[in-house]
Formats: sequence, structure tokens, C-alpha cells
Amino acid sequence: MYGKGIIKGMGVTLKHFVQTYVEDIKWFGRRYYKPEGIAHRSSKDAKGIFTVQYPEEKLPMPEEFRFIPFLIYDVLEDGTHKDRCTSCGICVKVCPPQCIWIEQTTNPDTGRPVPEPVEFYIDIDICMNCGYCAEYCPFDAIKMDHDYELASYERQFDHIFNKERLSKPAEYYATVRPVNNQLEEAVRAEKAAKKAEREAAKAAKAAEKDAGGESDNGS
Repeated sequence: MYGKGIIKGMGVTLKHFVQTYVEDIKWFGRRYYKPEGIAHRSSKDAKGIFTVQYPEEKLPMPEEFRFIPFLIYDVLEDGTHKDRCTSCGICVKVCPPQCIWIEQTTNPDTGRPVPEPVEFYIDIDICMNCGYCAEYCPFDAIKMDHDYELASYERQFDHIFNKERLSKPAEYYATVRPVNNQLEEAVRAEKAAKKAEREAAKAAKAAEKDAGGESDNGS
């Protein structure tokens, strides 16, 4: 029948229109501007109007959401910061748009490189948020952030992040990617345990050798 498609389309619109008021009653006081209501409207169970009124409302970010990378540092017992980055340059090599620049630290006495960056730059306008730098980093030193509200009117300063602006504590990473952090910490703990086991076995073997040498000298 001519016009049947238009009638069906208007029927869908009318259905969503009615369901909006039904959902407002069911979610009274929780549907708008509340995390649980926003999460419901972004799920497959959403009915009625499901548009999120950004920036008043914001969708919860899934853990695997990727945006601008950031550098991780560990806070030591004395309160000092220890960068995980060793300025190895792997992230620079694998970066498709080549938006990363690293200035490596050098020993002033010997002139040899030191495994830590004196400066680290990322041009966020060039970054394509692919996550290769985080995926290939062998030290878990660079990860993808969830902060996407980075728009500004100034490019040269605001959109070129240096080491200071990129650096964030390991505790921050645990908040934005708790599952990944838990898995990585388990792997790190396992490696540390194996290393301690190897060192203990090596020390025991050395002690046994020293004890054998002493007994030979005594005889």
C-alpha cells in the first residue's frame, strides 16, 4: 500500500514518544542526571528517548575506552616518584602518526644515556588514539586515558603535552582500568616471585659451594 512505510515510521516515533513518559514514571527522580539512569539509557534495554544531553549528562566510559596516552609513575616509600618509562623509544617507533617525542636523560659525567626520560612530548592533535604505544610498552609505563574533554582555543601550548602533564600515579591507572591493572599486577607479582626464587636458589647454591670449600680446607 502506498504510504505504508511512512505510517510504520510514524508508529515507531509515537511508540518512543509514549514510552518516554512511561520510563519517566518508572525512573522518577533517577532517569536524568543520575549515573544509573544514564547507564540504563545507553544500554540495550533503553526505551523512549535515549539521547544524552551532553555536557550536562555524560555516558560512563567503558574500561577499554582509549584516548590520549599518559605516563605512569610509582610512588616510593619515601614519597619520591619513580617513572616507569626508561625512554627506550619503542612507543616512538610503533606510533603510526609519529606524535611522540622523547628526550633521553644523559649522565653528565660519562655522557652515556640514563634509562629515564628528561622530557616526553605528545601532540594530542596528531594522536589517533590507537593504543599501540601502550600495547607495545614493555614496562607498562604508558597507558590510554579516559579524559576526552581536551578542547581549547590555543594549539601550541594546550595541545602539546609534556612529561609533567602526561605523568600520573599508578593509583590513577587503577581507577580508570581496574580489571587490566589487576591482571598486570598479578603478572608483575608472579615475575617478582620467580625472580626471588631464582636469587634464593643461587644464594643457596653459593652457600653450599662455600661450605664445601671450607670442609675441604679443614680436611
